[in-house]
Amino acid sequence: MSNRRDFIKKAALGAAAVSSVIGFSGFAEKEDEKEGALEFPSKKPIVISTWNHGLPANQETWKQLKAGKSALDAIEAGMKIPEADPTVRSVGYGGYPDREGKVTLDACIMDHNSNCGSVCFLQGIKHPISVAKRVLENTPHVMLAGQGALQFALSEGFKEENLLTPESEKDWKKWLEDSKYKPVINIENHDTISMLMLDQDGNLAGGCTTSGAAWKMHGRVGDSPIIGAGLFLDNEVGAAAATGLGEAVIRTAGSAMVVELMRQGKSPYDACKEITERIYNKHKNHKDMEYLQVGFIALNKNGEYAGYSLRSGFNFAVSDDEKGHRMEDAKFKMSWDK
Repeated sequence: MSNRRDFIKKAALGAAAVSSVIGFSGFAEKEDEKEGALEFPSKKPIVISTWNHGLPANQETWKQLKAGKSALDAIEAGMKIPEADPTVRSVGYGGYPDREGKVTLDACIMDHNSNCGSVCFLQGIKHPISVAKRVLENTPHVMLAGQGALQFALSEGFKEENLLTPESEKDWKKWLEDSKYKPVINIENHDTISMLMLDQDGNLAGGCTTSGAAWKMHGRVGDSPIIGAGLFLDNEVGAAAATGLGEAVIRTAGSAMVVELMRQGKSPYDACKEITERIYNKHKNHKDMEYLQVGFIALNKNGEYAGYSLRSGFNFAVSDDEKGHRMEDAKFKMSWDK
């Protein structure tokens, strides 16, 4: 019991220093007569997801959740919105291709029991989040890749189709004129969509889906489908997800480390900030630093949430009963001109 009491005290102290980006109204403490432990109410349900395209995804997820759907079903429904939108150039259909002109997709999903499903380097299937969910539900594995992921998707009844839109093909051909690879993240608010949820029962879940970095080498896989890098949750503690340059997130096991810091008593804001600082310190003399952007969102069991990024421009969508659906800007370490 003392460990639990210590955790609660640390969490309360961390919350007092949280920036305005955190949508948490504060802890209400009371003494539990039976256990002698401090208690505080949980804000639930709540859904947060990365970038502008997270808002319509949140809205659909919220609709499904309120209709009684399970957390994973709701996340899948929400993620399918940007996956099917050809104007979202970093997710699913219409996503920028690799340097060979092929759209390759990554996705993962995770529930409160730590069950996971993931696909990477998947081609020809519009909704990789749905395939990842089927991996969780219908296989003994966590991740399927490439041709094997496609074979599994087809066996599950998914339809193979061309995901390269005329707009993305035109941009790819223009890129071929110089063929210079330099990731540009969040300049047009284009990147991975990662989603975290605390449902009505107080259980956590999450998912990620992306078409990855534009003009990447054929076969490249980023952090998004990797449990512990692009997404991680522990239902006793909290959940975290990443966006930005996947290589930097993988090098630091970013999302898992954010959750681990929350386990140690840090607020979501402080945990996101500390891991972002860690990434900066490891990359400040790295060849990727010129264009490096990484952002995290985090959500703990009490409904406290936050976002933080290395560079400016990162925002995320939030949905709850108190304020409805909205966008919030994340705090950041540095602006793009530094």
